[in-house]
Amino acid sequence: MKLTVNRGISLVLIVVAASYLIMAFQLPEYAFVPVDSDLIPKLLGASLLVLGICFFFAKDVDTEEQKKKRTIPKKEAYMLFGMMGLVLMYITVLEVVGFFIMTALFILISSRILGYRKWVVTVLTALIFSVGVYSLFNYGLAIRLPAGILPF
Repeated sequence: MKLTVNRGISLVLIVVAASYLIMAFQLPEYAFVPVDSDLIPKLLGASLLVLGICFFFAKDVDTEEQKKKRTIPKKEAYMLFGMMGLVLMYITVLEVVGFFIMTALFILISSRILGYRKWVVTVLTALIFSVGVYSLFNYGLAIRLPAGILPF
């Protein structure tokens, strides 16, 4: 049995799914709760495992056209690494700076990295989305998001 790209990816997915399921089964169970907090992680892990196995046995012929599509141009590789760095920075400083500021900055910078040039639309989208989600979670759902350096 030849190890194709799809089979290699499916093996990685199967290992990730198995690791995820092991951790999901270690979540504590609570008494007197009809739907426990570990239900969704277990369903997601099982789904990923089943799909990884299906992907392993799916028929796929490696043509020259598919091999050509696998190469990533340098510009897109820089864009990909820039977005990865931006996501890591967002995660790292979210607690300190706060949800509202970091989300607005993330939307603005990621739009610029991805090539979107209409600044008025981007700024309005970033601000309205950040205010809307922050208000919904903090005031509507009573789930506190990190305020960071802002007083509210």
